[in-house]
Amino acid sequence: MKILVFGKTGQVARELQRSPQGHDIEALSRQDVDLSDPAACAALIEHSDARAVINAAAYTAVDHAESEEALATVINADAPGAMARACAARGLPFCHVSTDYVFDGTGTGPRAPSDPVAPQNAYGRSKLKGEGAVRAAGGRSAILRTSWVFSAHGSNFVKTMLRLSETHDALNVVADQIGGPTPAADIAAALLGMVRAMAAGQGGGLYHFSGAPDVGWAGFAREIFAQAGRDVAVTDIATAAYPTPAARPLNSKLDCAALADDFGIMRPDWKAGLAGVLKELGVA
Repeated sequence: MKILVFGKTGQVARELQRSPQGHDIEALSRQDVDLSDPAACAALIEHSDARAVINAAAYTAVDHAESEEALATVINADAPGAMARACAARGLPFCHVSTDYVFDGTGTGPRAPSDPVAPQNAYGRSKLKGEGAVRAAGGRSAILRTSWVFSAHGSNFVKTMLRLSETHDALNVVADQIGGPTPAADIAAALLGMVRAMAAGQGGGLYHFSGAPDVGWAGFAREIFAQAGRDVAVTDIATAAYPTPAARPLNSKLDCAALADDFGIMRPDWKAGLAGVLKELGVA
């Protein structure tokens, strides 16, 4: 089955291009289509011979979005809405990646897809508007909210910790933000599984997908150093001690039961995924 993928160099998009045999992936770069031009995104779908579409591209510079919310909203909301409408018009399954940042980060329990949303930063607001635009388009669409994505590619927490370990033997890391680190390879596999099922007639909806078990950034860092054989002492600090332009949610736990119930896709073991990423990076 031919699948059109918006995004080419991002973490999830790169893993989609490494998908097992049986998928013909056409990944689109910024040179192929400008996500700040929603009409161009729709036109590309209208003239494509793909049988399904996945949007794995987004404006993801969370802090920069505070001063570029209009641009973030075009890319994260207007463009996905245009894609979804084009897919609905042609009867194509459409999968869209969203984020835990649509929640306010309060509480201690995992958030279900039906729980109230209240994003605390511009990036989260743009992604929430994107979800609304995709749902409003109708058709066979699915939205997959995920969190704390990591891989051997691009910029992510794992690669940042490894880089810092080259010059530091001690680090202060935020401990009171709790969530599920999620390997990009597992997100790609989940999206492909959803697309296959939707192409066969299964419906879509709103779903959560994150790695297990939930952990704080400091705990995540300790596991990275342990698996990589790096002797770095990690000191827990509070979010308040590490201010950023955009507020981060403290509680990023996601209830992923609906994805397991509807598609048989279970939460991945992020520690196993980390081992694979470190091996690919030549670290372990």
